[in-house]
Amino acid sequence: MNNKERFRAGLLLLILSGLAYVWLSPSGLQNAPSVTLQTLKGQQLTLSDWQGKPVILTFWATTCPGCIKEMPHLVELYEQLHDQGLEVLGIAMAYDPPNQVATLVKARQLPYTIALDLDGKAAEAFGKIRLTPTTFLISPEGKIVHKKIGELNMEHIRATIKQMLDNTNT
Repeated sequence: MNNKERFRAGLLLLILSGLAYVWLSPSGLQNAPSVTLQTLKGQQLTLSDWQGKPVILTFWATTCPGCIKEMPHLVELYEQLHDQGLEVLGIAMAYDPPNQVATLVKARQLPYTIALDLDGKAAEAFGKIRLTPTTFLISPEGKIVHKKIGELNMEHIRATIKQMLDNTNT
């Protein structure tokens, strides 16, 4: 690599680092869209209603093997940390028939909130979600602090949530 190529690579790295810092710094985190959804139980839920609590929001589908594999881990996390303030919201993709969603939720005995994205507006608001699972961790301040396409690293998420809960409960 000659000097000109090194300079370009260094400049590119500097620019990318600056962009990452701006996006990831507390003032630069992206606000979570304030979407309104219908829960599987027929209630209206606005995401901003949960401000002040950490929220795991996951887009999933009944036909997604990774989503099904991740569910027991989300249940465990919910059961461990819900009483301390964690909320978990599973959003079924628009193409999933509601009766199929309800059957799976009952069979898996999911204790956390399940919503239907009947018109696809929630998936659109969160960046045109097409792949499942796509999961967001939203801070108590309503900022997106983590986005993951595919299965979560549960230990990393658990540690991040515990830190959020410690900060909000002190």
